[in-house]
Amino acid sequence: MQVDETKNEGLSRVYSVTLTANEIGERIDARLGEVGSTVRVPGFRPGKVPLSVLRQRYGKAVMGEVLEKAVTETSQEVLDERELRPAVQPKIEISSFDEGQDLVYTINVDLMPEITPMDFSKLELTRLKASASDAEVDDALDRLAKDFRNSEPLKKARAAKEGDLVVIDFVGKIDGEAFDGGSAEGHRLELGSNTFIPGFEEQLVGAKKGDEVEVKVAFPENYGAENLAGKDAVFDVKVNEIEEYVDTVIDDAFATNMGLESLDQLKGHLRERIEADYGNVARGRLKRDLLDKLHEGHEFEVPEGMVESEFEQIWTQYERAKAAGETDPEDEGKSEDDIKEEYRTIAKRRVMLGMLLSEVGRVNEISVGQDEVNRAIVQEAQKYPGQEQQVLEFYQNNPQANASLRAPLMEDKVIDFIIEMAQVTDKEVSAEELMKDPDEDGAPAKKAASKKSGAKKASAKKSAAKKAGAKKAAAKKDAD
Repeated sequence: MQVDETKNEGLSRVYSVTLTANEIGERIDARLGEVGSTVRVPGFRPGKVPLSVLRQRYGKAVMGEVLEKAVTETSQEVLDERELRPAVQPKIEISSFDEGQDLVYTINVDLMPEITPMDFSKLELTRLKASASDAEVDDALDRLAKDFRNSEPLKKARAAKEGDLVVIDFVGKIDGEAFDGGSAEGHRLELGSNTFIPGFEEQLVGAKKGDEVEVKVAFPENYGAENLAGKDAVFDVKVNEIEEYVDTVIDDAFATNMGLESLDQLKGHLRERIEADYGNVARGRLKRDLLDKLHEGHEFEVPEGMVESEFEQIWTQYERAKAAGETDPEDEGKSEDDIKEEYRTIAKRRVMLGMLLSEVGRVNEISVGQDEVNRAIVQEAQKYPGQEQQVLEFYQNNPQANASLRAPLMEDKVIDFIIEMAQVTDKEVSAEELMKDPDEDGAPAKKAASKKSGAKKASAKKSAAKKAGAKKAAAKKDAD
């Protein structure tokens, strides 16, 4: 075997490997000998089949197997002999090979840089903590009551108004032709809920029971169904019934309907859920602060190939979001080259932090057990009611998908390991302060770092409380 280093730039290495025709021939003959000891060929005793006969019968099949094994084994030898640590799986390409000729292939490998983690005990971090106020609990309780309120037909006839629930039949048409998915009977629609396309619900305000209304609308340009996007449509709507909501009495009986024992217990449950949401936000803030400080505290070279691969993924997401009309306001007025440069910086940061966390995990023998992955798979399956078994089978039969769950679990364990070593100060703050974008009053450099982190802005305070009034089925389970 002959090995020539054809590239040595930074962390990138390329090797040209040549296996002579004799080496390949010896490997093929050895494999054919193994085959000959197990196969039966008419006219020959087992194990006595001439090599020429075996080559004629099994040569092509064996050659592919031998070449694959030869490349796998010799490429690993090249890396081991030079004590190289690949950052990612090396890329191997066959340069030339014909039967009876030398095999020439290349190994393109990005190496792990030398990483010396900082002294984590010197890191200073602040962990925020916010408590749910009585007003927030009451707001969540009101929303929960609204979600489970009942409606009843009008006792006295009148025109429909916003907030009413109308029971309707409708048929949607484009250019006079009904389209798939545009018809329904007995559909219950709350006016003002904005669950239908813009303009639909407004045209039913003022209608009375028994009225037939022609509703004219235009589907949005970015509507999910391409055959409807941007088109004008007419819906023939019949109002079968108008109902109004009856306010729910918030008392112990209401709590019992939620699966709890008392109103106080329900309030306690809602408070816990709000504060759990705040805890998740606080965890995100702490993690972001930590990653910023890890980025600032380390300087090492990263493989360009990995950065480019990460950039391509980010750019694909950016273009998809742009096509859907979801752009970052900070990108307005910037040229595509400027935006690409920013996202390359993001890519480099992500790769650097990923490699750092990976090295910390390796050195400290941090790992993720299969039981932890299994729990994550179950949690993922629970997001798809009725399809749990299909989701479980998907992850069980798809190693790549399985790895996609393992990676964030590993990252969190390493993050927790570093936090345990750091100097962490707990700080009680208001919900408003917790939810505030930490970069609103920061310097431009810090704002850029925020974008580099790829972190999402904290959701509004209202949304954390809203989640607390979640699903009826979850109330009893979480309270037990």
